[in-house]
Amino acid sequence: MTGREDQKSNDLFFTCSLIEYIARKTKNRNTDVVDALGAKRIRKIYELADIYHSDNLDRVSDDFIRDSGLKEGNFDNVARARYAVPSHWDIGKVYKRLILGIARAEQTDIISALFSAYHSFVSDKIEDYNSSFYYDAPQNILNSYLYHTIEQKEHMFDFLLKFSPRHIIIKMQTY
Repeated sequence: MTGREDQKSNDLFFTCSLIEYIARKTKNRNTDVVDALGAKRIRKIYELADIYHSDNLDRVSDDFIRDSGLKEGNFDNVARARYAVPSHWDIGKVYKRLILGIARAEQTDIISALFSAYHSFVSDKIEDYNSSFYYDAPQNILNSYLYHTIEQKEHMFDFLLKFSPRHIIIKMQTY
């Protein structure tokens, strides 16, 4: 198969994107959505993703919200974002890559790896749209999970935000 990912990777991508969509819609953390849905419903989403993917996302999400009894929360990382907000598809892709990496590294099934990913400290970092973590290299995100640490680096954008425009000009002239 060239140029396309395998079907199960695409199903995982949809599953993670739906989790993110439900989290935003209900103003809950992804971890809370995963817990409310439970392993049985998540496995169903994963196994029937190709069918759900062709249906209306609002209807699919409403069905799972109702079936799981998920209540409205007060976590709104979209409203708190100071910069462009990644789409639920963007975040779904981040989690898909992380989960596939966890499954390989820990030699576990996809659903167990999914629960591990969403219940790790890395999930909090991915949900923070004011950081640059969610668009970091997939291997760096996986390494953060595996080694329980965040690589300490300062992105140029974060560095520039620390200074006023006048200070940046002065600093640039000294280089």
